[in-house]
Amino acid sequence: MSSKPPLLSGREIVKAFENIGYHRVGQRGSHIKIRNDSAQITLIIPNHKEVDRWTLKGILKDAEISVEEFIRFLK
Repeated sequence: MSSKPPLLSGREIVKAFENIGYHRVGQRGSHIKIRNDSAQITLIIPNHKEVDRWTLKGILKDAEISVEEFIRFLK
């Protein structure tokens, strides 16, 4: 059973994905678009003070990364 995703801000999520190898490609309103060119995956991250845990879980599913693996890149 996978662990529950942490409560994070949109900026914290983007920073963790940048540590994984993603880079920002744009922003529209309160959403940030990031991309991993090697995996050819584009994600949209809501730039909110607190992103819902289940929204984050969906983002991680799209990125094909587990919650545990993502947590390692938060530092």
